[in-house]
This record gives sequence, C-alpha cells and structure tokens, in this order.
Amino acid sequence: MNTDYLAQEDRYKNVPVRRSGRSGLQLPLVSLGLWHNFGADRPYGMMREIILGSFDRGIFHFDLANNYGPPPGEAEINFGRIMKDDLRRYRDELIISTKAGYLMWPGPYGEWGSRKYLMASLDQSLKRMDLEYVDIFYSHRLDPNTPLEETMSALDAAVRQGKAQYVGISSYSAAKTQEAAAILRSLGTPCVIHQPSYSMLNRWVEDGLLETLENEGIGCIPFSPLAQGMLTDRYLEKVPVDSRAAREGTALSSGMLTEERLKRVRGLNEIARRRGQTLAQMALAWVLRNPQVTSVLVGASSLAQIDDNLGAAKNLTFTDQELKEIDAFAVDSDINLWAASSSE
Repeated sequence: MNTDYLAQEDRYKNVPVRRSGRSGLQLPLVSLGLWHNFGADRPYGMMREIILGSFDRGIFHFDLANNYGPPPGEAEINFGRIMKDDLRRYRDELIISTKAGYLMWPGPYGEWGSRKYLMASLDQSLKRMDLEYVDIFYSHRLDPNTPLEETMSALDAAVRQGKAQYVGISSYSAAKTQEAAAILRSLGTPCVIHQPSYSMLNRWVEDGLLETLENEGIGCIPFSPLAQGMLTDRYLEKVPVDSRAAREGTALSSGMLTEERLKRVRGLNEIARRRGQTLAQMALAWVLRNPQVTSVLVGASSLAQIDDNLGAAKNLTFTDQELKEIDAFAVDSDINLWAASSSE
C-alpha cells in the first residue's frame, strides 16, 4: 500500500554528479548496490530505511542483479515493493540497473550470455520489480562459449524493445570490452558503462581497462571499492561476530583476512587518519580520483554507513606524496573473486 513518503527537497544538493563516459547518462558519485542486505535474511523496514534515506541524501542510482538475494531474485522483489509503495512518483528521477549472467534456474539457458537467457532474465527482473523498463541492463559476465555478437545483440534488443534505456557490461577484460563496444556501436546501441571490481587491494583495471574505457568513451562504476569490507575500520584488530566476514556464504571470508593483508589495511588507515578521513572514505576517494570513474557502488546495512561513505566526496584530492605512501600498501592482494570472468 502507498505511504506518505516525500523525498527531501534539497536532495540534489548533497552528492556531486558525473557523466558516464561520453553519454547522456549521469550518476551520483556514490551509488547504492543491493548485492548484500536486501534479501529474505534482512528486515524489510531496514531495507526501506536505507533506500529512502539514500534517496533523501542524493543517491538516485540503485544497482541490482537477477541473482541478488538470498534467495536469488529476492532483492529485486524487495526493491520493487519499495518502488511501488514509496518511490513510484519519483521513477523518472531514478536510475535503476539490473544484470544477468549468473545461475538463476536449471538447464543450459539458466545462466551465462545466450540471447534466450538474457531476454528471459530481463523479463523476470522487470516482473519482480514491477517496472516497465530498467535504466541500465548489464551482461553480468563474459560467456566464453557464446559468440559475443549474440550477447551484445541481446543487449541491443532490450533497448529496442523498450525494456532498457542504456546497456553495459561487467567484469569484461580490456580486450573484450573493446570488442563488445565495437559490436554495440555497429548495432546502434552504444555501451555506456562498465562495472568492474576495483579497490586499493584489487587493481586489475589499471592494467589496460581504464585506458580502454577512456578511449571508447565508456564510464566506469566499480563495485567492491571497499574490498568486500576490508577497507573499513571493522577489521583493524579482529573479526567482529556480527560482521560479513563472520557469516558463511559471503564474498568476504575470515580466511581472506590474513595478517599480511591486515598490515596493509592498518597502514592505509594511518594515512586516512592523517587526511582527516575514515579508511572507507579514503578508499572511495582513491577510486574516484580516476577521471574514468563515474560513480562507486557501495553496500550498506545502515544509514550511518551511507553517511560515512558520502563523506568521501568532501576530500577527493591526493598529493603526490600521499599517493606514493598509499602505493606502498595498496598492492594487489589476490582478492579478485571475479578474475575468471575478466580473463580472455
């Protein structure tokens, strides 16, 4: 049922906006990802508070995927309920994205990048969210066994059928990004955005991908910019019992929190402290320092985390000395869980 929610009138004064590559798509510096904390294992009231509170603070981009949950699809269902009850009147202000590529149902057409799977998945996502279209539809991962022309033609078809406004790709390598962009350009539906993993501890995009995105005029919206939570102050000493790392089945496991990695995190935390930032704020600012980066995707289990993350925008400037000090600790730490999707 409809509520009396009215968004804050000054919401667009809080978060700067950047253009995605050479497109008309514009996003807030910080966007909200619904990968975690929006499934059946979380209270609905908490989800609603985070989403509405984020919009009140100037975050108008909400990023989903067909498999976000748990169970898969549940995040889209919950978001759709909030859209219907609270945000419907603001639909034209919102950027809503979803993706398809990972396992959703049994059989050969339940995952990867075939035209049949992508189109069926998008139809299901729209039904779960009760939307006529999404603003961005992504190929969530490269399918090594389906011709790239087929996957890209499905993205093109989604736009031509009015089910998506823009299309993007996620975790594609530099070479495959260039190939995908050329195919989409030939079809008349340009690739406007790429969603890779990128953080101080996961720097693979610097090995050619960011340069490719700049050359192709494609924006970049990194996910896991806080390295699944490692680049926060939660793990400086030990693993809290209520943290993501303490729960089974999450991207961040306690086994990833080795002493070597934590030493790097502590070193980075000291630099952040000298900058007058939290570690999370500095980590986000460091990613956003790249001109190719349009926005960063953050997850949140509270509005306090949203407020902390938004604080990154207050200081996006780094001195050469600070960057040199950061590079001593911000080395690739073999935590890219999506490396296979980014390989040739």
